Amino acid sequence: MMPLSLAYVGEENTIQKLGGNPEVNKHLKNLGFVVGGTVKVISTLGGNVIVNVKEARVAISEEMARKIMV
Repeated sequence: MMPLSLAYVGEENTIQKLGGNPEVNKHLKNLGFVVGGTVKVISTLGGNVIVNVKEARVAISEEMARKIMV
């Protein structure tokens, strides 16, 4: 298990665990990050991570990506 921020670009991963406080956890779930779901890193730009989750592209900060374990 590793944070999403360390995943390779183009690699599809399964979300194992969501970290952070309850507010951050709820925000990630609202964006589509759920345990058991798949996430694919599209690119990393200036500290931001662009991912494909549930058929949508989402940009999250590197700090948020560290809270998503794959």
